[in-house]
Amino acid sequence: MKKLIETLKNIWSIEELRKRILFTLMLILVYRVGCYITLPGINPNLLSEKEGPGGLLGILNMFAGGAFSRASIFALGVMPYISASIFMQLAGIVVPQVAKMQREESGRRKINQYTRYITVLVTAFQASAYVAYLRTPQYAAALDPQYSAFLFWLTTVVVLTAGTLFVMWMGEKITDKGIGNGTSLIIMVGILARLPHSIMQEFGAKNIGGGGGLLIFLIELAIFITVIVGLILLTQGTRKIPLNYARRITVGSTSAAKEVSGSRDFIPLKVNSAGVMPIIFAQAIMFIPATIAGFANTDSGSSNFVRALSDHTSLWYNIIYAVLVIAFTYFYTALIFNPTEMADNLKRNNSFIPGVKPGEPTANFIATIMDRITLPGAFFLAIAGILPGIAALLGVTSGFASFYGGTSMLIGVGVILDTLQQIESHLLMRQYDGLMKTGRISGRQPAANASV
Repeated sequence: MKKLIETLKNIWSIEELRKRILFTLMLILVYRVGCYITLPGINPNLLSEKEGPGGLLGILNMFAGGAFSRASIFALGVMPYISASIFMQLAGIVVPQVAKMQREESGRRKINQYTRYITVLVTAFQASAYVAYLRTPQYAAALDPQYSAFLFWLTTVVVLTAGTLFVMWMGEKITDKGIGNGTSLIIMVGILARLPHSIMQEFGAKNIGGGGGLLIFLIELAIFITVIVGLILLTQGTRKIPLNYARRITVGSTSAAKEVSGSRDFIPLKVNSAGVMPIIFAQAIMFIPATIAGFANTDSGSSNFVRALSDHTSLWYNIIYAVLVIAFTYFYTALIFNPTEMADNLKRNNSFIPGVKPGEPTANFIATIMDRITLPGAFFLAIAGILPGIAALLGVTSGFASFYGGTSMLIGVGVILDTLQQIESHLLMRQYDGLMKTGRISGRQPAANASV
């Protein structure tokens, strides 16, 4: 406790760090207030008792911090910007011109500009679809009858587009002048905002029946903490490949030089390089059968299969979902990890892996190691993905069960680690102790590049 108080004093004593933290908290507060401001033409009192949507829309509502179900001006959150960023990232892998731009400073500025343009288009399209969603029976009673259909569509599209761009701007400002990655922090705050209510809901559900309900609740909390510890280990797990740096030294008075072994280092390869993206992709795929079935007439056998794939507590859902997570982990890791480029960089920097020849043998060696460590990482990620369904099957309320792993806690754990890593960097630069005695905090990736 004394160490914690001393660390907080050190954090507060650094003026730059203090200003960054306060700036971040201020913009997060603005975002959370905006999540409760309803769109023009909608009666918020008639929305207060509506339950959040399920399926794919439920994921969007989670990322938007509940603003989607509240018909807020931030209903679409920052997800259009995330979608545009992923599109440009994949374009850099497929299109050589975009890949060349990513390696240059002026090219990266152009890519950021193109990403913003794509964000506007994606937001306008999603806003139009959201208008159609608001006209469904679930929300139709809350619409103001004085608004014409065209006026409501126009104002909603304009306000939602402006809201998403404002959230995107706040995320960029947090990254530049605050602490942590702004976009990731905004998503994390929206997700974790549901946690206190979910815990209280679970506590009330267990206490109603009596008969040891409090003990069961405490056991659930203990398991919840254990899951968080496991996710931290999954996020920080690395495989270190030893690395030698050769340097040239001058012998005697001649200009002749010879290579000798220099400093030793290592290449940290993440056990889970793909992050949370495989779970997001797998969840999106799992919603496709139910979506197709909604537009087609299916027989009873097909309907039963579709219902099984829509129930996250069913056996078939969890089996297929786990397989998809493992497959997408390998797929996304292959997209973002380039062993050939890494081997070329090592060769240019006059460094090498002991016992491995530079060039193609180094690339093959790194690729083999990455394939081996990705397999256990993919299995643990699949287990983390199906844990919420298992928790719900064992009697945990759906709200609290969603935090037993899955997208919610993976994003939360990763973003918190990245933010603490930046705070620790500020402390170490000013000769203060780090946040932990056992070693430095390791985020998902270098603090400057951390993202969801």
